[in-house]
Amino acid sequence: MLDKSKNYLIVGLGLLGGKYAQVLSQKGYNVTGITHSQATLDYALQHDYIRAGKNADFEDLIRAADCIVFGLYPTVLLEWVAQYGQYIRPGTMVTDVSGVKRGVVEPVQAALPDGVEFIASHPMAGRETSGIAHSAEVNFAPANFIITPTDKNTQAGIDWCHALAEELGFKRITILTPAEHDYMIGYVSQLCHAIAVSLMCASDNTELAKYTGDSFRDLTRIAHINDKMWAELFLWNKDNLISEIDMFSDALQSMREKLVQDDREGLEEMFRLSTERRSAFDKK
Repeated sequence: MLDKSKNYLIVGLGLLGGKYAQVLSQKGYNVTGITHSQATLDYALQHDYIRAGKNADFEDLIRAADCIVFGLYPTVLLEWVAQYGQYIRPGTMVTDVSGVKRGVVEPVQAALPDGVEFIASHPMAGRETSGIAHSAEVNFAPANFIITPTDKNTQAGIDWCHALAEELGFKRITILTPAEHDYMIGYVSQLCHAIAVSLMCASDNTELAKYTGDSFRDLTRIAHINDKMWAELFLWNKDNLISEIDMFSDALQSMREKLVQDDREGLEEMFRLSTERRSAFDKK
């Protein structure tokens, strides 16, 4: 159970940071925010996502925080901690929303002052939209929440992060190592985005809206993509993603060969396996 007397600071009021602020404020927590954009800050204040916030000279908000959530891209997170981490008080609990963990978790833990605990986590609730104006569209209830602790984390810190996820509304909370997280995310998230983007880039699709069906729309929904964020996430996890692309290419090539050979039985076998695995997935 989280302590409502604590001060929560959200650094980066984008899609997920904004949603954290919205949910925690609605549940009666004292939430402040830091963001580089005045328009984002104004939106957060006008919609009561935060009690107070700044986009400059915000060292006082950092010092006053008992708990901090970083809603920043990996590169920006490392830069922010290097510049402002010194102002975080010992005893502060810190987490993030980053979609990659290797190369992020250990440097952040090493850069923070003694007594500050960083428990990395990943709310897998992103959407094809971005920005705080779309935060209300995010639904945490059906999404997965992954905690990625290291040997530098305490059980109390992990329990706090777990309680935060529960308070935000996540129903399925999992613990993985940073390496396990990045390996898994390469397949279930990044490969899916790579396929959707490749499908849209494979040919000129400007006229498809006139006659496309639900299959194409469903497959390419996530091709409407935040270019800066996803380019960064892909590159930070490129070894895993390249491996997954190779595996997918092999499966697609196998289907192509069956078509070339008029192998109906082989195609039906692939379709049965696909249906079986999807049915098992739907039951979870």
